[in-house]
Amino acid sequence: MGTYSDHTVFRIPLWATPYAEYIPPKRQTKKIVMDKSIVTTKQRILEFFFGDEAETRTGRDKKYAWVEQSVFFDAPQGKQVVVPHSDQFVGSSFTRKKAFYGFLSLTLFLCILVGKIMYMQIIMGDTYLAQAERNRQRIIPIQAERGIIYDRNGIQLTENIPNFSLAVTPQDLSSTPAERTTLVNRIAEVTGEEAETIAALLHEYGSYSYESIVILENLDYETALQLQIAAADLPGIHIVRSSKRLYIEPDQLAGDTPATSTISLSHTLGYLGKLNREELDDLYTKGYLPSDYIGKTGVEQSYEHILRGEYGRKRTEVDALGKYRITIAEQPPTPGSHLVLSIDLSMQQELQRIMQKYMQQATLQRAAAVAVDPDNGEILALISLPAFDNNDFSGGISQETYNTYIKNPDAPLFHRAIGGTYPSGSVIKPAIAAAALEEGIITPKTSFLSTGGIRVGQWFFPDWQAGGHGTTNIRHSLAQSVNTFYYYIGGGFNTFEGLGVEKIVQYLEKFGFSKKLSIDIPGEATGFLPSKEWKEETKGEQWYIGDTYNLSIGQGDLLVTPLQIALMTATIANNGTLYRPHIAQKIIDPISKEETPIENTPIREDFIHPEHLQTVRAGMRDCVTYGSCLRLSLLPFSAAGKTGTAQWNNNKQPHAWFTSFAPYEDPEIVLTILIEEGEGGSKIAAPIAHEFYNWWGRYRGL
Repeated sequence: MGTYSDHTVFRIPLWATPYAEYIPPKRQTKKIVMDKSIVTTKQRILEFFFGDEAETRTGRDKKYAWVEQSVFFDAPQGKQVVVPHSDQFVGSSFTRKKAFYGFLSLTLFLCILVGKIMYMQIIMGDTYLAQAERNRQRIIPIQAERGIIYDRNGIQLTENIPNFSLAVTPQDLSSTPAERTTLVNRIAEVTGEEAETIAALLHEYGSYSYESIVILENLDYETALQLQIAAADLPGIHIVRSSKRLYIEPDQLAGDTPATSTISLSHTLGYLGKLNREELDDLYTKGYLPSDYIGKTGVEQSYEHILRGEYGRKRTEVDALGKYRITIAEQPPTPGSHLVLSIDLSMQQELQRIMQKYMQQATLQRAAAVAVDPDNGEILALISLPAFDNNDFSGGISQETYNTYIKNPDAPLFHRAIGGTYPSGSVIKPAIAAAALEEGIITPKTSFLSTGGIRVGQWFFPDWQAGGHGTTNIRHSLAQSVNTFYYYIGGGFNTFEGLGVEKIVQYLEKFGFSKKLSIDIPGEATGFLPSKEWKEETKGEQWYIGDTYNLSIGQGDLLVTPLQIALMTATIANNGTLYRPHIAQKIIDPISKEETPIENTPIREDFIHPEHLQTVRAGMRDCVTYGSCLRLSLLPFSAAGKTGTAQWNNNKQPHAWFTSFAPYEDPEIVLTILIEEGEGGSKIAAPIAHEFYNWWGRYRGL
């Protein structure tokens, strides 16, 4: 630093001023002379600004040529005056190329930013808005009242009992394992449930984050109240009002209905059960919720869409911790429609009572019965024994109780009336007789001599009565169930040509065998009709004449259901129309009370001439007046029927069949009874029918 006149002079190096211009040594063309005082001043400035680094910088700066400026500070006035010493300046390194790329980068960044904003605000705006609303709001389902089931006379068979349930919303539960464990333990402490069970449910339905999931049901009032109080400190849980399905016992029914158990209705009504995960994945888009209930069997399953109703919704607002604050809106549920069955509860109860009485006397456990209106296919009574208690399944069945059912050798959960398949025995003979008349194989006057059976080579095919039945026509063959007559018309004998297996199968299919009749409850079996091709493929044997003989009398590999025998009998009784059987009679709207009847649908009509059916009916009437159904001749009105004894196991008693209709002149009811291992139709099945018809006549005022 030096002093010149009245001014203080600083020598500022090139690197310290923006007006200095760097000139590489090799390209320097003008010699710059710097006096000592200037250099000394430079050194001092370096020491002032950089301290110990001044020497280093001074030595480094010696490599460069400098054009310096003098900066004068006017001491009295404090003004700064820059006096240039040269017109040479250091050039800028910010070129046009760099400016272009910088501008391009900035433009690209702005485009990306604007595009992202547009994507979030415009394209995904609704989505993010919905997510924000879901974080702020919760939708709590309001269970719809399930439709009530009635019998044909308006007697209530089911009801819905209000109860409390504990529900959780997974989204509002803490994601911290320790806090979740605390929540689970707290719920278990209040309810008495196993903590592992609660934790398993939360894990199973955890993917349904925003749904209200019921994890505990049938809570008593005190427990529900404790949980409601605890919910203030446990976000994500809440108490909801729900209902439990109850199947009414007879002593709960009004009026003078007989106080008899309706357990035999269990298969028909069915029960509700929780959705499994596969069902939930399939039905979630249709409005079903996690841990929801659905009809599993019976009319509860087949008319689920009618009975269920539509859930309501309560929209609530929650805070950041998921705690309830206010209710924003509420949409009430739509109750399910009521279902009126064609079942007559009084008939169901009485038929069940009589069957159980006779079965207890014979120490038998398994049986089935079908009562149907022949004019429309409506099922009047449908019994499968043993049965089960629907209420065991309502709200969830315990493993112990379930095990008692599935380990029972008599299979009480099995619906024998529509799903059991058995050899038909002689109850198939009316259909064989009708087919032979329709094909012209015989006439009402055709007769054959029964001497106790027929022999083909080394094989003998017997009648049930030793010595035979003498000369037999079609009516007598039905009255006395003469096997020889059906050997002739089925397989033929000597010079007489019978129907043959193909024709027999063809006509039995027309009567509804080997196919489902499409009754409106699940569990129906098809039965089975053997054929030449089937035997060759499955048994590796050819079809023999003896196979046709066995088929003609309902033995061999033929399998039928009690429902199929009942509808065959109804077709004969109503003069030739095979109806689709159905349990439901009509649907009632719970609000408008509008009734929608279930249509009576014919499956097949006029495949047997009415005159031929009249001959068959007359033969079944003869069975009552002097044949194997003689017990029914004691009734105060006319009836017709056919007994059957079905061999099925060489070491066990045959099954007992009886099928019938009444009154004979104008049939109102068809009744078919099967008693497993009942020995013979005339021994146990016909007496059951007789006692029931006696009651039914009084019930109907006949």
